[in-house]
Amino acid sequence: MEPAWRQQGRGRGRGHNSQGERSQPSQRQSERPGPNLAPAGVWAGGRGVQSKVVTAASPAPEAESKLSAPQAISVQSKFEEIRKSNQAAAQRLVESHYSSSSSDDDDNDVDHVKDGKKGKILASTFTTYTDQMGGDVTGLVRTGQYVSDLFQSGALTCLICIASVKRTQAVWSCSSCFSLFHLPCIQKWARDSVFLVSSVTDEDFGKKQHPWPCPKCRAEYSPSATPHRYLCYCGKVQDPPADPWLVPHSCGQVCQKQLKPNCGHACLLLCHPGPCPPCPKMVSVSCMCLKAKPLPRRCSNKEWSCRQQCGKLLPCRQHMCTKPCHKECSPCPKVSAQPCVCGREKTERPCASPQWNCQQLCGAILSCGNHTCEVKCHSGVCPPCPRSVSRCCPCGKTKSSLPCTEEVQLCGDTCDRRLSCGKHTCSMRCHRGSCETCRQEVEKECRCGKYRKLMPCHKEYLCDSKCPKTRSCGRHQCRRKCCPGNCPPCDQSCGRTLGCRNHKCPSVCHQGSCYPCPEMVDVRCPCGSAVLAVPCGRERNTKPPRCKEPCRTPPSCHHPTREPHRCHPGPCAPCRQPCLLTLPGCSHTCPNPCHDLVLVKSQQVQLAGPWEQPSEPAFVKKALPCPPCQVPIPTACFGEHEVSPVPCHRQGQFSCKRPCGRPLTCSNHSCSKECHLISDGNKKCEVCEKACSKPRPPGCPHPCSRRCHPGDCQPCGQMIRQRCHCKISMVYVECMKLTSADKETKVMLTSCNNQCPKELTCGHRCKQMCHPGVCEEKCQQKVKLRCPCKRIKKEFSCSLSSQCDVQCDDICRDQQRKVSQLKEAEQRAAQEEEQKKLQEELEAFEKRQQRGGRRNKKRGRREEVEDEQARAGRWWRWCAALVLVPLGGAVLSAAAFYLVTKT
Repeated sequence: MEPAWRQQGRGRGRGHNSQGERSQPSQRQSERPGPNLAPAGVWAGGRGVQSKVVTAASPAPEAESKLSAPQAISVQSKFEEIRKSNQAAAQRLVESHYSSSSSDDDDNDVDHVKDGKKGKILASTFTTYTDQMGGDVTGLVRTGQYVSDLFQSGALTCLICIASVKRTQAVWSCSSCFSLFHLPCIQKWARDSVFLVSSVTDEDFGKKQHPWPCPKCRAEYSPSATPHRYLCYCGKVQDPPADPWLVPHSCGQVCQKQLKPNCGHACLLLCHPGPCPPCPKMVSVSCMCLKAKPLPRRCSNKEWSCRQQCGKLLPCRQHMCTKPCHKECSPCPKVSAQPCVCGREKTERPCASPQWNCQQLCGAILSCGNHTCEVKCHSGVCPPCPRSVSRCCPCGKTKSSLPCTEEVQLCGDTCDRRLSCGKHTCSMRCHRGSCETCRQEVEKECRCGKYRKLMPCHKEYLCDSKCPKTRSCGRHQCRRKCCPGNCPPCDQSCGRTLGCRNHKCPSVCHQGSCYPCPEMVDVRCPCGSAVLAVPCGRERNTKPPRCKEPCRTPPSCHHPTREPHRCHPGPCAPCRQPCLLTLPGCSHTCPNPCHDLVLVKSQQVQLAGPWEQPSEPAFVKKALPCPPCQVPIPTACFGEHEVSPVPCHRQGQFSCKRPCGRPLTCSNHSCSKECHLISDGNKKCEVCEKACSKPRPPGCPHPCSRRCHPGDCQPCGQMIRQRCHCKISMVYVECMKLTSADKETKVMLTSCNNQCPKELTCGHRCKQMCHPGVCEEKCQQKVKLRCPCKRIKKEFSCSLSSQCDVQCDDICRDQQRKVSQLKEAEQRAAQEEEQKKLQEELEAFEKRQQRGGRRNKKRGRREEVEDEQARAGRWWRWCAALVLVPLGGAVLSAAAFYLVTKT
């Protein structure tokens, strides 16, 4: 894969066929030396001149042969100009890339520095150190970690400004802990540290040179060691340029620092961060006790033991060292009787500390012969007598040489020794002991200069006024009594919470923001094998480092071990191993995945009312029981109809859901129950409870009253209740008689022996006894027939009445003619009366019209009433003419017909 600075330039100023043209360079371009050739990234970032470059650099062979000399020179000059511009664009692209933010670095790392490749590169770099090392490799591990962190964007952080250290920024590396800091940050740190220490400890501020500490390891540096230049790690090159193929901030030269511990060899790695690794050179060295022959060993691990007994005489000068070959013998561990320094006492003491004092006074006579030594148990000669030297009086004015047995006499002069106040002298005579306190009264001014007062000389005058000024921290008042104005720096602790939110500022109260937390916190993987040191406060947002060790979390289920997987943060995944626990009631094991800890939805608490909001369902880990055993076992059903596999947890005979099929005691049916079990005492099924289903004699509708039985059924003795032929009466007949009788007897048995109630079509009742079928239409009853006018009447048989007819005679015709004439006369009279009424109304209307239509109210009302009465009378007359006249005519006709018939 190409680097990121090459990939970013792709597609700028290129045509659709640029890829194909670029994959086929011309012969002239391929033969040109390396410095004149632009790299692939340069071609891609040529500011839209790619098509010109391809055209000029790779012309067709036929076109090239036809070019003249001046044309070839112009083409070559254009190519050189374009090449230079492309190189300049590529250089600007590289510089802008390496001055970009850490996010670009992250992308570059993700694309080109994979974890596996980076590990292989580091492993190959330290091959000479790791091969046959056989010693302490902590320094080598630290160096590798620093190099790895430099290639990871954001892995290194300046502990002062808490910002990522970029590869193009000026940095300074501590020589003790090898932490990287921004150069401006460490310079400000050094100045502030010296200022704070001087303001707290110096009375004459700024006169002394105080050291400043490293922000991380607190290693002290002198003020002259404050960094002022940006140097590479080995210190050879100032302002090292950013090279994408080198470690950031490295000059790329051999380190050549003297290795520690000092063995005379220099570091062979290229300029690198962190401590130099242990010396990898081979030297010929003897063992630590110098008894064995020299062997070739790594210089960093040249001390070796031959495992033979040391045998050296220990410092106690009594015992020999019995430990295996080692470098320096330890103190003697044995105990022996050791005398004190003066030799008066002896006691059991460790051989490693033979010198001890018995705490008794020496008591030996001194050289003067008059006094004894007052020094406690000591060795050597006693000191000389303290009184044997030249002595003077207590005030020091007279000297005398006297024997040590005589006391020096007082001179009697004034003492004149300077008192503790430093201004006055002692006025007493020469005396032994210290002078008394100066008690002279002087006018003293208080320290702040506000008040004056007569005070004893030995006492200091301090007024009670408190200083209201604010101290240098800007937060607290001085509040010192009688302050002269030089308020001391604030001695209270800052105590503000740092940005890490874990610690408080330990510095003295100060202005401005606190320095970042200097603590480093180890972020470990769950097993603790992989460690990543991050500034305090970042551990909450930092993911644990990747660990290649297997997960050591003990299993939470019944399995002895978990499924093998790598160390990881957070809880382990649920166990997916087969359960394999022995199931209860059988010898099989559970084949399902482990179910010791399964997330189960907890039961919701019942709400007290509508004001409570339902909570989200909670899930708890719960052990579920093993499911029933599902191993199939061949088993026969109760009725032995089939043999089927049955799950082990339901082992035993089962019902196949088929009918039983065994013959019942009735010998007519088989058992219709579902397949069931039969006990040993009863080999057959239950007694048949069904009704008898044998066929009955023809015509018998009654089933057998007995239960299902063997043999023939008994004759039916039930009474049949049915209606007679005429459907009026109920007839009770014994079923056996009815079914065994012939046709005529059955008709007699089912007849009620009464007259048939049915009517014939003529309307008369049937004269036969109760019979089946349709009645005969031969009615013999006498009926009377009349003529059309109802005057003549004759009797005939009902069956012959349809064939006979009675006609009217002349008398009947005369009566009908008279009646018709009477009706016509009545109608004419009614019409004449109606015409008369209409004529009267017309005459009345004409009279009203002639009077002009004027009439008084009373007359008009009277006329209206008369009109209404006349109208009502006309209506009644009209009804009488239409109703009463025809009715009267009919009555008259009937009377006339009656009279005629009587005559």
